[in-house]
Amino acid sequence: MKRTAILIPVAILAIAGVLSALFVVDERENVLVLQFGQVKQVRTDPGLGYKIPVIQEVVRYDARILGLQGQPLEVTPLDDRRLVVDAFMRWRIVDVVRFREAVGIEGVRAAQGRMERIMNAAIREVLGAVPSGAVLSEDRTSLMNRIRDLSRREAATLGVEVIDVRLTRTDLPEQNLAATFARMRAEREREAADEIARGNEAAQRVRALADRTVVELVSSARREAEIIRGEADAERNAIYAEAFGRDPEFFAFTRSLNSYERAMRSENTSMVMRPDSQFFAYLRGDGFEALGGMLPDVPLPEPTPPADEPTGGETLGQ
Repeated sequence: MKRTAILIPVAILAIAGVLSALFVVDERENVLVLQFGQVKQVRTDPGLGYKIPVIQEVVRYDARILGLQGQPLEVTPLDDRRLVVDAFMRWRIVDVVRFREAVGIEGVRAAQGRMERIMNAAIREVLGAVPSGAVLSEDRTSLMNRIRDLSRREAATLGVEVIDVRLTRTDLPEQNLAATFARMRAEREREAADEIARGNEAAQRVRALADRTVVELVSSARREAEIIRGEADAERNAIYAEAFGRDPEFFAFTRSLNSYERAMRSENTSMVMRPDSQFFAYLRGDGFEALGGMLPDVPLPEPTPPADEPTGGETLGQ
């Protein structure tokens, strides 16, 4: 009976010792077995592991890819325009022993702070060497790759591999936005004024060319019209001369009638002349003989003026 009472606690203690000596390594983690702070085992493969109870302890680290969202960082590019940058890093532990030596007992929490400082230093170094236009453009993949490479070299001393670094936001500080927008608006207005000035200059050239063309065309048309009018007058005078040669009396009669019509065209016409004036020879009935075979001293009918020239009144003298 006494023996049984002794064996039961011993068995319980033995079972507890065996269970405390066993540990399970998950496929999503890496495990270190430490003895008084010294690394005794490194387990990266999943399965069952053993350790010395009480003396040794198991420290677990996540083997998956971890993310780090950095705080907004203000940087000054090459053209001295301040920018606010948000960045995101993905990393994982590749050397748990070195990682343990670098961060100590604080583990991933301490590593996050150190990784953020490494990333911020790389961002300042890369973005500080380029103008702000390159940072604000859509094609900034090369800048992010350079930041990743710098961060990867620095993080290697921690036993960490940097998978990627992405710039999630690059923007101007709030206090600079209004001034920047005003400057951009002024530049666009200046460009618009230049374009308007160039357009007005081109319009003036086109307008001047059109005016000169109009003057040349009108002048040419008037010259041709005068030539045609002169030729027509010459032809008309030739016809009058031929008609006079065929029947001088009839020609004199028609010219007298035309003269009467032209002289009495207006309602308020006043004429002062002698009663025996040759002007009214045909009205007195003397005819062509009363003129002594001479044409009355009356002008030939003038050609009809062009439509664009005004017709003046006529006045007969004594």
